[in-house]
Amino acid sequence: RRAIIIEGKEEALKFRTDAEAEIRERRSEVQRTEQRIANRQENVERRATNLERRERKLSDKEKTVSELEHSLTEHKQQQDAMRSEQLTKLEEIGQLSMSDARNELMYSAEQEIEHDLAIRYRDFEEQARAEANEKARNILALAIHRFAADVVSEATVTTVQLPSDDMKGRLIGREGRNIRAIEKATGVDLIIDDTPEAVTLSCFDPVRREIARLAVTNLVSDGRIHPARIEEMVGRSEKEVSELIWKSGEEAALEVGVRGLHPDIVRLLGRLKYRYSYGENVLQHSIEVAHLSSMIASEVGANVKVAMAGGLLHDLGKALSHEVEGPHAEIGADIASKHSVAKAVCTCIAEHHDDVMSSTEAFIVSAADAISAARPGSRRDTAENYIKRLQAWKKSGAHLTAWRSATLFRRAAKCA
Repeated sequence: RRAIIIEGKEEALKFRTDAEAEIRERRSEVQRTEQRIANRQENVERRATNLERRERKLSDKEKTVSELEHSLTEHKQQQDAMRSEQLTKLEEIGQLSMSDARNELMYSAEQEIEHDLAIRYRDFEEQARAEANEKARNILALAIHRFAADVVSEATVTTVQLPSDDMKGRLIGREGRNIRAIEKATGVDLIIDDTPEAVTLSCFDPVRREIARLAVTNLVSDGRIHPARIEEMVGRSEKEVSELIWKSGEEAALEVGVRGLHPDIVRLLGRLKYRYSYGENVLQHSIEVAHLSSMIASEVGANVKVAMAGGLLHDLGKALSHEVEGPHAEIGADIASKHSVAKAVCTCIAEHHDDVMSSTEAFIVSAADAISAARPGSRRDTAENYIKRLQAWKKSGAHLTAWRSATLFRRAAKCA
């Protein structure tokens, strides 16, 4: 019993100790909570005091602002009254209303400005006319000097040389079967006459004539002349000419510096290699016009790329002039527009033979075309036609002078 009693007392003491410790801990927590609540209450009171102070300041400021607005309103009313009184006195003194005085002042200012502008326009116009002729001559002379092309020496080849007159009989064949096969395969008339050791090819299409020339030359060199061999040689010649056409067009575009042309345009450009006008190779003429156009455009401040492309493609229609009816300028412009060539370039192509041009670049291409055609040695023609081309060249220089004068006049007007 004693042990049980002692054990019970010890447990009771332990419970009491634990309870007292828990009570002390709770009391300390309650004290901490009360302290936090007291601190928060103190902060709230401090904020409330600050808010009251701010409200008082704001109310004072609002009162001051309202007083200032009232004083400004009174001052403005006084100014308006004084201004109306002054205007009334001025109208009485000058015997004019405000609108009448304004209209009279504007009229006199307009008259003075118009007079000054007329004087400046006249001075600028005289200066432009004085400078335009000399500048136009310098521009044309500089362009011709910078581009010194070779004298044309090519001629339209329609004759094929033979090693002997016996080859004529072999070309004709038994009962004319070889000559008929050649004409049927190439579309070219093979003329065999009394000319010693030579045959003549006749066709309006220069590409077909070139294919026939290559085919006949290869047949003569090979010696085996019969219908099957003729068809084979014609096929090879067509392939070779097609490759030469593509290469020539590509080289011309690269030489001039025109990029992004459609393959069909490049191929048509290459066909001009076999096209001649008055003994002048049209492809070489187009390259020359492109260079001249770029030089003139760079001197007068026009679009060099448009002028260069227009000069290169201005005779594009001549590649199809034997197949499509109409002026070559319109044909070339239609083909270029169908193959996504820039509208400004198509305008240069269409208008390079017109009397009136809608763009500066078209006028430059026309002038470059006249310069290239009138260059000594560029074409084989009579003296009369050569003199006419020189006169056209001179006329193009006069047009360029007028264009330069108009440009300077527009600049002067803009400055004024």
